[in-house]
Amino acid sequence: VRIRTTEAKAKAIKPIAEQMITLGRRGDLHARRQALAELRSQEVVHKLFADVAERMADRPGGYLRIVKLGARQGDAAEMVYLELVDYVP
Repeated sequence: VRIRTTEAKAKAIKPIAEQMITLGRRGDLHARRQALAELRSQEVVHKLFADVAERMADRPGGYLRIVKLGARQGDAAEMVYLELVDYVP
């Protein structure tokens, strides 16, 4: 999974997303409730705990990467891809 966004937004969301993946890796009821309190969507939490956490089970951390793309045409904002490290384009 990868998302095209501005560099500032990617740097802001990266620690939050990595914390959610860590909660998914823990997999207990308290972690699920903490993730649900943050994400507020049962489907997203289920996908996080079932799919994403399973793929990242052997990694000690660093689940996301930021790949720079260059400046956006309209306002010259730095654009990046925020992607999981196991993403294959």
